[in-house]
Amino acid sequence: MVYKFVVLSDEDESFVREFEFLDTQTLIDFHNLIQDELEFDKSQMASFFMATDNWEKEEEFTLFDMGTGSSTMETAVLEDIIFRKNQKLLYVFDFFNDRALFIEYTGEAKEIEGRELPSCTNSKGIAPKQVVFGGTSRKLYNNIVVSDDDDDEDEPEVDDLFLGEDDDESLPDFENIENLNEDEE
Repeated sequence: MVYKFVVLSDEDESFVREFEFLDTQTLIDFHNLIQDELEFDKSQMASFFMATDNWEKEEEFTLFDMGTGSSTMETAVLEDIIFRKNQKLLYVFDFFNDRALFIEYTGEAKEIEGRELPSCTNSKGIAPKQVVFGGTSRKLYNNIVVSDDDDDEDEPEVDDLFLGEDDDESLPDFENIENLNEDEE
């Protein structure tokens, strides 16, 4: 049996991908097709989540066994996890910014002989960028000013930052070992 899915992004309403899989294929097949179709960097982490009708995360399927009791994409066979039409999955591809693709199972079809699956049957819109830097990081870097001025007259000396004027006299002369021994006695 062929399973049909539609994939959407909340970042761009024009983005739509439709995929078809054999019911015996796994979430790792789904992951690889998404990665290829969207030209993502395959070295990045990603997970599928079963989702409620309100897109709330439920069971997680990870790329690798994380030892946390979650299942892996490789062991998650579609016919074992898809139970009803309109079943929802989330594909989290950017964990730092909690960005995901919204996947919905749209139905079944008979397998057409000679057709290679999995496949993308419909592609519209521009794919979201795999990794984005949040506004906070950008703001930090925007405030950095690089100057090659040799005029450092206004900058305080390091000693002035940490020591008061009275502290200079109380410091031993570390270059002279005799002064060190006198302080210890």
